[in-house]
Amino acid sequence: MTSKKLLIAGGGYAEIPLILAAKDLGFRVITSGNREKDLGHQFSDQCCLEDFSDKEAMLKLAKSLKIDAICASCNDFSALTAAYVAENLQLAGHDPYNTTLLIHHKDRYREFAQKHGIPSPRAEGFDSIEGAYNSLLNFQFPVIVKPVDLTGGKGISKVTNLQIAKASLEKAFQISRTKKIVIEEFIEGSRHGLSTFIRDGRVVFFFNDNEHYYLNPYLVSAASTPADVSPETATILCKTAEKIASLLKLNTGIFHIQYILRQDIPVIIEICRRAPGDLYIQFVQHATGMEYPTYIVKSSAGMNCDDLTQIEPQGFFTRHCIMPPRNGRIKEVIFNQSVKNNIIDKMMWWKPDEQIDNFLMQKLGIVFLKFGSTEEMRQKTEQMPNLIRVDMA
Repeated sequence: MTSKKLLIAGGGYAEIPLILAAKDLGFRVITSGNREKDLGHQFSDQCCLEDFSDKEAMLKLAKSLKIDAICASCNDFSALTAAYVAENLQLAGHDPYNTTLLIHHKDRYREFAQKHGIPSPRAEGFDSIEGAYNSLLNFQFPVIVKPVDLTGGKGISKVTNLQIAKASLEKAFQISRTKKIVIEEFIEGSRHGLSTFIRDGRVVFFFNDNEHYYLNPYLVSAASTPADVSPETATILCKTAEKIASLLKLNTGIFHIQYILRQDIPVIIEICRRAPGDLYIQFVQHATGMEYPTYIVKSSAGMNCDDLTQIEPQGFFTRHCIMPPRNGRIKEVIFNQSVKNNIIDKMMWWKPDEQIDNFLMQKLGIVFLKFGSTEEMRQKTEQMPNLIRVDMA
């Protein structure tokens, strides 16, 4: 019997859990992307290099492969492409393409959120530097400037006055592929993520975390769970997720939220309908024992997910991304003795003498740790860049 074909629109290290889960489900897995050396390709059955942000090229590839299902990688462009391909080939498991655009383009989502009373920062979208600059006086400084179509902290700036605004606007416009940006109010508070799984419009599983940052204030470098928030926070956010699911008629699958807790009120910063990056879904699996990657693949392929129910974290866990402190050559990654017994899993891809050119973005590996108490988790997670130290030449 010939295996059904599943195309993953990507093939990086973050997609490895999805690739393995799909193979366990019996799919012949084909990975894509435009980087031949991406780590995920060595785990798939076939690699067909194609830029997953090019939806027409990916549609052509999907037709030639005669795929039975498509799954997004941990990237918004991939989510858009997966929805586009699924819509054109009438594959199950994905929202309509226009719905996916609304969710993953920040200007569209901010407008939707404000229209429907969803707790989000006050924001406005712009397609010109002049229009954005002239509208800054309508905001109270500081503000955040973001490209509408990028994640991982790319192109984001905090603007505190008009004098530095133009450079930030130019940076965001330059990096945006659609040449659109949003300006939004700056929200103070603790930062968190809530990953939910929606089935028939209801949240049947959620996972709450604390976000941690190293040298880049806009790029999550670690996540820990259980989250340092009240149970009511998750209740509010799950109800909000269900409201969005109802308004947009969302299909079964992952619905991930980033939020800031401001005076005990959760303010949603970003949402997405694809797996978060940096092996986050493996983090969920370690903490709960639930095979989160499997359910994401199942939902993407239109398969039954009726057996998924709520499971709480079974202890205290952190996922830590190893990042260099500056540019230069890597000498060594040193693990402090005090955390060696906490490590339950890791994936490393750094090499001695490897050149680092963008230390604010580049990652050398990912480590999963389990702790004996909330206090140990908090203390060691905040100190992790010193406890797992990158020595540079």
